[in-house]
Amino acid sequence: MLILASQSPRRKEILERAGFVFTVQVPDVDESVLDDEAPQSYVRRIAARKATTIQLAPGDCVLAADTTVVVDNQTLGKPVDTVDAARMLGLLQGRSHEVLTGICIRFRNQIVVDGAVTLVHFDAMSDSDIARYVASGEPMDKAGAYGIQGLASRYITGIEGCYYNVMGLPVSLVARHLQRLGAG
Repeated sequence: MLILASQSPRRKEILERAGFVFTVQVPDVDESVLDDEAPQSYVRRIAARKATTIQLAPGDCVLAADTTVVVDNQTLGKPVDTVDAARMLGLLQGRSHEVLTGICIRFRNQIVVDGAVTLVHFDAMSDSDIARYVASGEPMDKAGAYGIQGLASRYITGIEGCYYNVMGLPVSLVARHLQRLGAG
């Protein structure tokens, strides 16, 4: 049985749409960034920690992921409040940034840790655009304070890489690893 180690409704939706059968277990992991930790290392470390907290029965496979947004070498996780969300959107608007997702898959005695990067081009937003978007509540549980699949889509002018990575799970990368491991 595939176990998704995540509380993200978007990761669940991505796997469902891709036809995976799975259960969900929410790991309890401290997601703090370590001092001087590179963003790629951070998302991979957190994904691995999430995956290793889940107890597996014989034949089970666990998938965990972590996503962050990077602009000007700053890691932008989920906003802590509306002021933080507005600050993040101010940093992103009118320019490009990277979305990084680390994944970890455990199956039998095998562990795979990998990651994906997508470049996102964000249109300019006025202060009132930012305030309106933050007031919608949508940014509050998303890395970088936006969801590409929601109201923020009107400000995304293009991407280079995997769309689903920006949503939180590079599903084609996951599918390749699951198949290679004999778990998918």
